Amino acid sequence: MLENMDTMTIWTYSLIAGAVVIVIVAVLLILLIAAANRVNKNASNIWDAGKQIAGNTVSIWMLNVTNRVAGQILETAQSINSRAESIDNTIAALGNALAPKR
Repeated sequence: MLENMDTMTIWTYSLIAGAVVIVIVAVLLILLIAAANRVNKNASNIWDAGKQIAGNTVSIWMLNVTNRVAGQILETAQSINSRAESIDNTIAALGNALAPKR
Protein backbone atom coordinates (compact mmCIF):
# COMPACT_ATOMS: atom_id res chain seq x y z
CA MET A 1 0.00 0.00 0.00
CA LEU A 2 2.80 2.44 0.84
CA GLU A 3 4.43 1.72 -2.53
CA ASN A 4 1.48 3.36 -4.32
CA MET A 5 1.68 6.64 -2.27
CA ASP A 6 4.03 9.46 -3.00
CA THR A 7 6.06 11.20 -0.31
CA MET A 8 3.68 14.14 0.00
CA THR A 9 0.71 11.89 0.76
CA ILE A 10 2.66 9.99 3.42
CA TRP A 11 3.70 13.30 5.02
CA THR A 12 0.12 14.54 4.93
CA TYR A 13 -1.23 11.42 6.61
CA SER A 14 1.58 11.54 9.17
CA LEU A 15 0.81 15.17 10.01
CA ILE A 16 -2.92 14.43 10.30
CA ALA A 17 -2.21 11.46 12.58
CA GLY A 18 0.15 13.62 14.67
CA ALA A 19 -2.46 16.37 14.94
CA VAL A 20 -5.10 13.84 16.02
CA VAL A 21 -2.74 12.47 18.67
CA ILE A 22 -1.96 16.01 19.89
CA VAL A 23 -5.68 16.85 20.10
CA ILE A 24 -6.41 13.64 22.02
CA VAL A 25 -3.53 14.31 24.44
CA ALA A 26 -4.69 17.91 24.92
CA VAL A 27 -8.25 16.78 25.67
CA LEU A 28 -6.97 14.19 28.15
CA LEU A 29 -4.77 16.80 29.84
CA ILE A 30 -7.72 19.20 30.11
CA LEU A 31 -9.84 16.44 31.65
CA LEU A 32 -7.00 15.58 34.04
CA ILE A 33 -6.61 19.22 35.13
CA ALA A 34 -10.38 19.52 35.65
CA ALA A 35 -10.41 16.36 37.77
CA ALA A 36 -7.45 17.62 39.81
CA ASN A 37 -9.23 20.92 40.42
CA ARG A 38 -12.36 19.06 41.60
CA VAL A 39 -10.25 16.95 43.95
CA ASN A 40 -8.53 20.09 45.25
CA LYS A 41 -11.88 21.81 45.81
CA ASN A 42 -13.29 18.79 47.65
CA ALA A 43 -10.13 18.45 49.73
CA SER A 44 -10.39 22.13 50.63
CA ASN A 45 -14.03 21.66 51.68
CA ILE A 46 -13.05 18.66 53.80
CA TRP A 47 -10.23 20.67 55.39
CA ASP A 48 -12.61 23.54 56.22
CA ALA A 49 -15.17 21.14 57.69
CA GLY A 50 -12.46 19.48 59.76
CA LYS A 51 -11.33 22.83 61.15
CA GLN A 52 -14.92 23.72 62.05
CA ILE A 53 -15.44 20.36 63.76
CA ALA A 54 -12.20 20.79 65.69
CA GLY A 55 -13.24 24.29 66.73
CA ASN A 56 -16.66 23.11 67.84
CA THR A 57 -15.38 20.13 69.81
CA VAL A 58 -12.30 21.63 71.48
CA SER A 59 -14.35 22.38 74.60
CA ILE A 60 -15.23 18.69 75.01
CA TRP A 61 -11.57 17.93 75.75
CA MET A 62 -11.59 20.57 78.48
CA LEU A 63 -14.57 19.03 80.29
CA ASN A 64 -12.22 16.81 82.31
CA VAL A 65 -10.50 19.89 83.72
CA THR A 66 -13.88 21.56 84.30
CA ASN A 67 -15.19 18.54 86.19
CA ARG A 68 -12.08 18.43 88.37
CA VAL A 69 -12.34 22.14 89.21
CA ALA A 70 -16.08 21.81 89.85
CA GLY A 71 -15.32 18.99 92.32
CA GLN A 72 -12.83 21.22 94.12
CA ILE A 73 -15.37 24.06 94.25
CA LEU A 74 -17.99 21.66 95.65
CA GLU A 75 -15.60 20.49 98.37
CA THR A 76 -14.80 24.09 99.31
CA ALA A 77 -18.48 25.06 99.32
CA GLN A 78 -19.34 22.10 101.55
CA SER A 79 -16.53 23.09 103.92
CA ILE A 80 -17.79 26.67 104.04
CA ASN A 81 -21.34 25.41 104.63
CA SER A 82 -20.31 23.19 107.56
CA ARG A 83 -18.28 26.01 109.13
CA ALA A 84 -21.17 28.43 108.65
CA GLU A 85 -23.51 25.94 110.34
CA SER A 86 -21.03 25.63 113.20
CA ILE A 87 -20.88 29.41 113.57
CA ASP A 88 -24.69 29.61 113.40
CA ASN A 89 -25.04 26.93 116.07
CA THR A 90 -22.47 28.69 118.26
CA ILE A 91 -24.29 32.02 117.92
CA ALA A 92 -27.64 30.34 118.68
CA ALA A 93 -26.18 28.64 121.76
CA LEU A 94 -24.64 31.93 122.88
CA GLY A 95 -27.96 33.67 122.36
CA ASN A 96 -29.72 31.03 124.42
CA ALA A 97 -27.10 31.28 127.15
CA LEU A 98 -27.36 35.07 127.30
CA ALA A 99 -31.14 35.16 127.14
CA PRO A 100 -32.84 36.19 130.37
CA LYS A 101 -34.12 33.23 132.34
CA ARG A 102 -37.79 33.12 133.26
